[in-house]
Amino acid sequence: MTSTSTLSRRGTGGIGPVAISAVVVAGICVLPLLVILATATESGLGVAAQQVFRPRVGELLGNTVSLVLVTTTACVVVGVGAAWLVERTELPAARWWRLALVAPLAVPAFVNAYAWVSLRPSLTGLGGAALITTLSYTPFVFLPVAALLRGLDSRWEDSARSLGLGAWGTFAKIVLPQVRPALLGGALLVALHLLAEFGVLAMLRFPTFTTAILDQYEAAFDTTAGSVLATVLMVLTALVLTGERFARGRVSLARIGSGVRVQPQRVPLGRWAGPAIVGLTTWVLLSLGVPLYAVGHWLGAGGTPILSPALLGALSSTVGLALTAGVLTTVAAFPVALLLHRRRTLLTESIERITYFASSLPGVVVALALVTVAIRWIGPLYQTPFLLVIAYAILFIPRAMVSIRAALAQAPGGLLEAARSLGDSPWRATRRVLLPLIAPGLLSGFAMVFLATCVELTATLLLAPTGTTTLATGFWAASDSLDYGVAAPYALMMILVSAPLTWLLLSNSTKDTR
Repeated sequence: MTSTSTLSRRGTGGIGPVAISAVVVAGICVLPLLVILATATESGLGVAAQQVFRPRVGELLGNTVSLVLVTTTACVVVGVGAAWLVERTELPAARWWRLALVAPLAVPAFVNAYAWVSLRPSLTGLGGAALITTLSYTPFVFLPVAALLRGLDSRWEDSARSLGLGAWGTFAKIVLPQVRPALLGGALLVALHLLAEFGVLAMLRFPTFTTAILDQYEAAFDTTAGSVLATVLMVLTALVLTGERFARGRVSLARIGSGVRVQPQRVPLGRWAGPAIVGLTTWVLLSLGVPLYAVGHWLGAGGTPILSPALLGALSSTVGLALTAGVLTTVAAFPVALLLHRRRTLLTESIERITYFASSLPGVVVALALVTVAIRWIGPLYQTPFLLVIAYAILFIPRAMVSIRAALAQAPGGLLEAARSLGDSPWRATRRVLLPLIAPGLLSGFAMVFLATCVELTATLLLAPTGTTTLATGFWAASDSLDYGVAAPYALMMILVSAPLTWLLLSNSTKDTR
């Protein structure tokens, strides 16, 4: 019988060009890491060590680690609690609560910070940074945990209850261990976003490695000192990735035996229904209501036309860069995804890890490395859109790869084999048969990259050519000078651009109609 696995064992002609293309992509992705390390140590390890062990670095390390610990913990507590209420209790209108709890993803975190700071200027420091990042990033935990809670078989829970465990005991001993992979995956996303965060922290005057790197570069044009700070930040990123890997362990969610999955019974809230609704309502108002109110308020108070020439120019630049980055990143992701689909070897696994680690680096680190390359070795690339698009591709390639790999997994290998047996070359069979089959995955990956590019800030601040303004940088220029009325139309446009991605996430998370 011919199956998808046939594609992995046979019909792999042309694996040489695919492998070469994938290696080239991995080489470009690993470039920032190598450049940052080389630049940081070019004056000698002793000098680099002296810069690392300065009191200022200790302060930045303390701020960064504190923010990651506080916000990640808060996101996990709120995200898991909200997912439990929506998916496993008799909460009224659960479907609409699900929509409301994920909708804040349509508001970029730095727009959320702009909203809060413009209404309450005294909100600064760790407390303010933790509040706003928690409001912005909790959906990263809520989404995977809620999806997993909906899909779990409840027979283990029923057995636990039959042995005398109550609702909370069953949750702690049976459900929580099963949702650990989703919980840790969401927590990892939150932690990586915090390590890369710049806009929120700059607005709230809370210095971390990301803000210090950008300040160092903009103030002194010092790539060496910035690279030393970037090296420490890369070490933190590696520690976060390693910690999540070990914490995840080898939890298996597979059911043994046949049979239909048993839908879980929803727990009655009783007298807790009122407090639960009040708590969720308060959270939605803080995470979604405040930024929407602030943008509307400043649109009315600022007197700035919503569709000004400056805004339309920024929108045009943003769309042009996003289209180019989306196409380039999807094309670059295809050979990597295809190679991983065809075979799992040390080479393919190494390529996969390189691309994912590179994408987990903060945008400022990738941008700083590319600035160094352009200034020192490839001068004509400096201040060109091409360099910025390369940064987007490095940062967002996994977003395209995930969609392409999912599409490849569902493509029937027999059709490709049939085309090969009829005399098609590997590339002709791929073009005529495989690409049409995985077209939805390619389009999905393109859309993910497109929307991520539209709201990217830190790499764009460093790499955008002089005179090029995007929605993110236009918003940042206005909000940084406290011109909230001028910033409001840019904020609104970014929310409107982000809404389709959020709707895509929502449509995947609202399969039941309750």
